[in-house]
Amino acid sequence: MEDFKTLLPESNEKWEAQLRKGSLELAILAALWAGRLYGLEILRHLEESSELVVVEGTIYPLLNRLRSAGLVETEWVESDSGHPRKYYSLTAVGRRRAIEMSRTWARFSASLNNLLQPLNGDAGKEKP
Repeated sequence: MEDFKTLLPESNEKWEAQLRKGSLELAILAALWAGRLYGLEILRHLEESSELVVVEGTIYPLLNRLRSAGLVETEWVESDSGHPRKYYSLTAVGRRRAIEMSRTWARFSASLNNLLQPLNGDAGKEKP
């Protein structure tokens, strides 16, 4: 029997893209939790830690929006490779926002996981 991705590939891909887009702000704040990173380090961290693949054209406008909102601050640092790099770090407000978002995510995902539990227990079994 075909799975959902096979039956509705476009619909599932769009849904997954929206899910990823909606969680990207939280993911960036979480990536910066341990300390400052420059843009490409953030991209690599997201991909390695969460399999969240983000392109540069998506992350930099979001980082600028987070900076404008006072959630992150930037600092230019000279690099060994010759050109300076713009590092991003959380502000105190950004740290509080990350905690709030993390708690909201935990409540939401636990609630949704509870709702989805019957589906996961019957994985691969479809009812007529």
